[in-house]
Amino acid sequence: MQDAGSQQIGFLLGSCGVTVALTSDACHKGLPKSPTGEIPQFKGWPKLLWFVTESKHLSKPPRDWFPHIKDANNDTAYIEYKTCKDGSVLGVTVTRIALLTHCQALTQACGYTEAETIVNVLDFKKDVGLWHGILTSVMNMMHVISIPYSLMKVNPLSWIQKVCQYKAKVACVKSRDMHWALVAHRDQRDINLSSLRMLIVADGANPWSISSCDAFLNVFQSKGLRQEVICPCASSPEALTVAIRRPTDDSNQPPGRGVLSMHGLTYGVIRVDSEEKLSVLTVQDVGLVMPGAIMCSVKPDGIPQLCKTDEIGELCVCAIATGTSYYGLSGMTKNTFEVFPMTSSGGPITEYPFIRTGLLGFIGPGGLVFVIGKMDGLMVVSGRRHNADDIVATALAVEPMKFVYRGRIAVFSVSVLHDERIVIVAEQRPDSTEEDSFQWMSRVLQAIDSIHQVGVYCLALVPANTLPKTPLGGIHLSETKQLFLEGSLHPCNVLMCPHTCVTNLPKPRQKQPEIGPASVMVGNLVSGKRIAQASGRDLGQIEDNDQARKFLFLSEVLQWRAQTTPDHVLYTLLNCRGTIANSLTCVQLHKRAEKIAVMLMERGHLQDGDHVALVYPPGIDLIAAFYGCLYAGCVPITVRPPHPQNIATTLPTVKMIVEVSRSACLMTTQLICKLLRSREAAAAVDVRTWPPVLDTDDLPKKRPAQIYKPSNPETLAYLDFSVSTTGMLAGVKMSHAATSAFCRSIKLQCELYPSREVAICLDPYCGLGFVLWCLCSVYSGHQSILIPPSELETNPALWLLAVSQYKVRDTFCSYSVMELCTKGLGSQTESLKARGLDLSRVRTCVVVAEERPRIALTQSFSKLFKDLGLHPRAVSTSLGCRVNLAICLQPHRLGKLAEQGTSGPDPTTVYVDMRALRHDRSEPPFSFSLHTINRISRKRATSARLPVPENRCYTHK
Repeated sequence: MQDAGSQQIGFLLGSCGVTVALTSDACHKGLPKSPTGEIPQFKGWPKLLWFVTESKHLSKPPRDWFPHIKDANNDTAYIEYKTCKDGSVLGVTVTRIALLTHCQALTQACGYTEAETIVNVLDFKKDVGLWHGILTSVMNMMHVISIPYSLMKVNPLSWIQKVCQYKAKVACVKSRDMHWALVAHRDQRDINLSSLRMLIVADGANPWSISSCDAFLNVFQSKGLRQEVICPCASSPEALTVAIRRPTDDSNQPPGRGVLSMHGLTYGVIRVDSEEKLSVLTVQDVGLVMPGAIMCSVKPDGIPQLCKTDEIGELCVCAIATGTSYYGLSGMTKNTFEVFPMTSSGGPITEYPFIRTGLLGFIGPGGLVFVIGKMDGLMVVSGRRHNADDIVATALAVEPMKFVYRGRIAVFSVSVLHDERIVIVAEQRPDSTEEDSFQWMSRVLQAIDSIHQVGVYCLALVPANTLPKTPLGGIHLSETKQLFLEGSLHPCNVLMCPHTCVTNLPKPRQKQPEIGPASVMVGNLVSGKRIAQASGRDLGQIEDNDQARKFLFLSEVLQWRAQTTPDHVLYTLLNCRGTIANSLTCVQLHKRAEKIAVMLMERGHLQDGDHVALVYPPGIDLIAAFYGCLYAGCVPITVRPPHPQNIATTLPTVKMIVEVSRSACLMTTQLICKLLRSREAAAAVDVRTWPPVLDTDDLPKKRPAQIYKPSNPETLAYLDFSVSTTGMLAGVKMSHAATSAFCRSIKLQCELYPSREVAICLDPYCGLGFVLWCLCSVYSGHQSILIPPSELETNPALWLLAVSQYKVRDTFCSYSVMELCTKGLGSQTESLKARGLDLSRVRTCVVVAEERPRIALTQSFSKLFKDLGLHPRAVSTSLGCRVNLAICLQPHRLGKLAEQGTSGPDPTTVYVDMRALRHDRSEPPFSFSLHTINRISRKRATSARLPVPENRCYTHK
C-alpha cells in the first residue's frame, strides 16, 4: 500500500461499492496487521473483507452445486482501472457481450487453438495480460505459463527459458522485457525460439518499441526466431485491443514501416523523410484493425472532425468489443464513449458512436495502423505537439547507462506563463559525479533542441530509487509531477533553462517620467513593495586621475602606455612549475602588435573591418594577436583551440565559430597550424574550407606605415562568441565605446591601478574572463599574473602558490578552478602551510561564472583555506550573462572601504517561495522584518539555487 497512487485506487474501489477483496496467501501475509491480527483500513480505501482464495483456505462445494451461467448481455462483466494524466483513477466498465466478443476477435486474429502453450510476462490483472493470459486462454483451453515481475527482475531470461522448455507457441511481452533479455542473453546457451509463431509486443503503440524489436530479432534470428513472428499490438483501457499484427507464414512479406519527419509531427502532419537524419521517427505498423471493428482518425482538439490522409489524429473505434463507460461518470463517458466523427461538411459519418482510444496515429496503405504516441503523453508547447515518449527516447540515447539509473526517466509538462513547459526528471546513478552529470544534462538539452527543436524548462537529477513507483516498479508520472510542483522532489542536480523555452515574457514595466523619486518611495512604503531595480555609480560623475579616459580606443591607450611607461610590465605568464614562462612590457606588446598588423595587411591582404579568428592557447600570443588586429583595423574573434587528444569533438566547434563569424583569416601558432591540417582533423571536418591560416611564430621585422584609428567609437571592436549549455552558439558584438566603458567600470569597481598586481586563473576566450585576461591591464595599467587553468591539472596548488608568492590582493578564478583546488588540496593544507603559503593578503577572490551560485563549493573553499589565512569575506561571486558580461562585481568587503564603512554587505541567506519563483516572483514563505527586507534590497545581484526541503529555496548573493 506504499505504492504511489494507491489512494486513488482506493477511492475507485469505494465508488464501485467494493466490500470484498480476494487475494493470495503470500499477499495476505505481507499486509500490515493490528496486534489482534486484523487488517486495518488503509488510507483512502473502503473497509474490506479480505478473503484468501487458495485451496487450503477453501471448503469443498456440494456435489449438486453448479455456477450460474448468465447470458452474454449488456450487464457489467468486470471493471478495469485506468490511471489518467492527472493521477486520478477511473474505472472502465466492460459488458458481458463485449467480453465474449473481444475474446472471439482475439481468437480469430491470433489464430489461437486448443492446448497451445502461451508464456505471459505481463500483469494478468489488466490490459493485454488479462485479455490473452486469462480470458482468451480459458475460452480456448490453452496452457498458460505466467511469469511474475519479481522473477523477471531477478532473471530477465526466465520467459525465454520457459518458451524453450515448453516449446511455447505464443509469448506476451513488452519491449522492456526484450531489452533486458538482450542484456542478459550472453550467459544463456541452447536457446531455440523456433517454436514461437507469435511474439505479442504489448506496448507496440509506443513508436520507440521498434528499436527493441529490431535488436531482439538481430540477436535471436540465429536461434530460430523468425521476423514474421514479432506482432506488435495497440490497446487502450477504453477500446481494449485496437489493432494487432497477424501472424503469417510468408517470411518474404516485410512489416510496414515509415520514416517520418519529427518536425512535421509536431504540427500534426505526416511528412516522409530520410532515415539518415537524426530528427526523424521510424514507426512500425501495429497490424490491422480488430475483426468486426471500424476505425477512423479525428482531430485531437475541438470538434471530432475526420483527419485528412496526411494528418495525425486520435484513433477512434466503433465495435462491440470495447468498454462502455467510465463507472459513475456520465459526463466523461459521453466525451469518450459517445463520439460521432464529422465530415468536412459538418455531418456525422455514421449513426453509430465511436470510442476514443487515446492513441495518436494514422491509417496507412493496406489498412495498416500506425501509432506515433498517446494523448496522455501529448505536450503542446508554443502551438506544437511533442510526445513524452519521444523526449524520453532522445534523453536515453545520450549515454544512459553511465548516468541514468536503470533508464528511469520521467517527462511531463508544467504550465508557466500561460504555456506548457517541458520538465525532465531522471534518477542518477550513485557513482556519477556532479561535473559528469552536468555534462550529460547539457548534452541532453542540446540533443532535444536539435532533434525536437524545443527548449527544456528544467532538467533535474534525483538520487536512485527516490521517484514514486507504480506497483510493477515503473515511475508514477503524476506523483512525480506533483512533487515537482510542490518543491518536494529534492534533486541533487538541477539545470534550469527558462531562457530557451519561455519566449512569451511580458513586456517590462515602463518608467513613468512624471513621478518623482519621493513619490515612488512614498507609494512603495504605503503598498509595502520595493522597486525591483538597482544601478551602479555613474561613470561620468566620478572624478579621478584616470589618464586613459582621454583616449576613445584601447589601441590608443596601448600606444600611450608604450610612450610614457615603456618598461612597465603588463603581463606575466606562469607555467605549471610556477616560474615565469613569458612576460610583456608596454613597449614589447606595442611592437609585437605592430608586426602582427603588418603581417595581416601584407600576407593576409585584409581590409578594414575584416574578421580574424584567433586560435591560441591561453597565453601572451593571444593578447598580442588581439591588439595586432586592432592596429590593422580588423575585428578579432577569440576561439578556444581544439584539444589534441579529442579533435573529433572539439574541432567542429572551432570550425563552426570560424564559419558563423565569417572570418576572412585565421591566426594561430605553428603547433596548432599543424594540428588543423592533421589527418585526425581531416576526419573531423573538411580542412579544404579553412580560410587562410597565418602562423604568428614567424613575424615580419618592419613596422606598419600607419596604425589604424577607427572613425567612430561605435564601430565594432571585437566579437565575443561562446557555446551555451544547450549547445547554441551565440555571438555578441562589442563596440569600441562599450569596450572602453566596460574596462573603466571594472577599474573603478576593483580599484585597479598601475601599482597593483592581479592573479587571473580563467579561460580567456569569452565573457568576463576574456576582458580580464586581455583588456583590463592595458586600460588600467596593472600587472596581470596569468595562470592557465589547464596547468592546474598538473599542479593543483599553482594558483594559490602564485597568489601567495606575488602577495596578490585581488584574484579571479572560475568554479572549476575552485573545485580543483578544493578536491586536490583538501588533505595538503598542512604541507602547503609548511611551504609558506599565505593567503592573508587576499582582499578579493572573485569567482567569474554565468551559472547558478554554487554556495556549497565557495563555503567549502573558504573553510578549507581559512587556516592558510584566507578571510571568509574575501570570497565572492560575480554575476553576468551573454549580453551583459558583468552585471555586478562584489565590492570589497576588506581593506580601506571596509574601514570606511562603505564596503559591500555580507551575503545573506533568505527563503523564497519556490512556486512563486517559478512564476518570476520572489514571495517569502513567511514574514520578514523590515530590516531583513532592507538587507535584501541592498544586494547587488541575486540568483536562485533549487531546491531545499519544506518548499523553500535559497537565494544567495
